[in-house]
Parts: sequence; C-alpha cells; structure tokens
Amino acid sequence: MIKCSWGIFAYNEEKNIGQLLQAVENQDLNQISIEEVIVVSSNSTDRTDDIVREFASKNPKIKLIVQEERKGKSSAINLFLKEAKSDILIIESADTIPAKDTIEKLVLPFSDEEVGMTGGRPEPINNPRSFIGFAVCMLWRLHHKMAMISPKLGEMVAFRNLVKEIPEHSPVDEASIEAIIRNNNLEKKYIPEAIVHNKGAENVGDFLKQRRRIYAGHLWLEKNQNYKVVTKKSGLIIKLTMKELSLNIIKDTKIIFTIFLEVLGRLLGWYDFKILKKNPYKWEIASSTKDLNRS
Repeated sequence: MIKCSWGIFAYNEEKNIGQLLQAVENQDLNQISIEEVIVVSSNSTDRTDDIVREFASKNPKIKLIVQEERKGKSSAINLFLKEAKSDILIIESADTIPAKDTIEKLVLPFSDEEVGMTGGRPEPINNPRSFIGFAVCMLWRLHHKMAMISPKLGEMVAFRNLVKEIPEHSPVDEASIEAIIRNNNLEKKYIPEAIVHNKGAENVGDFLKQRRRIYAGHLWLEKNQNYKVVTKKSGLIIKLTMKELSLNIIKDTKIIFTIFLEVLGRLLGWYDFKILKKNPYKWEIASSTKDLNRS
C-alpha cells in the first residue's frame, strides 16, 4: 500500500471546494491510501473555510490551514510541505476536480524507485463551440500531445517527499517542483489516464490574463531555476499546431484566432517580466474559471 498526502490550495473557492472534497472522499482506491488531505486557504473572504470545516468535522483526514495573508500559491504549498507526512505528496488547485480513479493512477507509478514525479491530464469543461472555449480546449489538447513526447506536468501532480520547499516567489509552482525533481536525477512521468477536470477562461480578458502570467512565470523559472518547460520549445509547438489545421474554414479560423491570442499573451508576458520587471507569483484571479459546473 502506497501512502500519500494530498494538498489542496484555495483562495475564495466556495463555488468548487465542496464538490472537490466530495471527489476526494469518493476516490476509488485499491493499492493507494490517502493518509491526510490538507487544505491551505489563503486569506479567503468567502465561505471556503466554513465549507472545509464542515467536511473536516465528519472526516478526520481532512485538515484546514488558514493562511492569514495571501502570499501566492507557492507560499501556500510550502506550508503543506512542512505539514505533510507521507512518502508521496499530491498538490492540486481548488478550482479543479479529479476523476474517481485519478489518485490511484497518479500514485501507482511510484512503485518504481526511478519515478520522482507524475502528472495527470487536465481536461477542460469549456464548450469548444465558442471561440474562447475552442481556444482553451485546443491549448490543453496541445499540452497533452507535448506531454506525451516530453512530460510537462500541471494542474495536479504527485511527487516524492524530498521537496522541502519551493521558491516562495515562484509563479509556476509545478514547474519549480519539476526542476527540483530533475536536480535529484529522478524521472517525470505523464499519466494521461489520470484525468483532472478544470475550467479555462470564458472571455478574452481572462484568457490573456492567464496566458501572459504563465509565460512571464516560465521566464522567471529560466532565470531563477535554470529550467525550461517543454512548452517553451517553439519548434515542437509549431509542428503540433500545424497538425491541428484542416480544410474546414470555421475550425481553421478558430485555430488562427487561438494562435493570435497565444502569441499576444506571450508578448504581454515578456513585456511584464523583461520590461516592467514584474513577477506574477501572486496573480490576479481570472474569475470566469472558478465555477466548475459539470452537469
């Protein structure tokens, strides 16, 4: 039996934290044991903390840590790393929902001592018929294809309990953990069957807000941890994107629209980091991504 500790990180997540904790309790487990579920709530001002306390009152494995000041997700992760006791650690944002068998599939690979980190496959619930929904789904589809070639892990990851802390001002926490795992000469493994549902932006403003923040974060990662994620490999991105094109004028128009937004987001992220010297480790919330309605 492989034991794990699960960390969930929340800031004003009253719309999703209840169904996430329900998904935690409904996991199908055979060879994996969830020893503890630690929710770090960073200065939430809505009902997030009350909802977590309701679950904790009925399930002793669920614990709440209240961070009085919001200092960014990496700071919250470091609080979890200090408290977690299991050999395998899982981190997940509170605006996602794992499938019923995700933990089993995410953690089982650690029976191989060479594996240091695993990541599941994010699947957005956005409607691909809209322009923004199409862009969100296309980017995560490309993320999946790139991860199959060279593991790029995000949204929900598991790793060995050898990461004592990550840089507090890292704006790309999972990638910072990837860098530490690499430095320990352990393997990363992408688990496409371990599904985690998320929700992308529903408007252009939130889409660009996320894309510029992520790109600025990857520039920070290169400078501060000397690590480059696979999505920075422009040749691979172009090759995979070209394969998305078809002779369908509506679909190809949406692809061109997505490319334009991604390029613009990267340019804005470059400007933020290189010119304005901004580090988006405590980022502005994209509000349209916060209500996961899976019905």
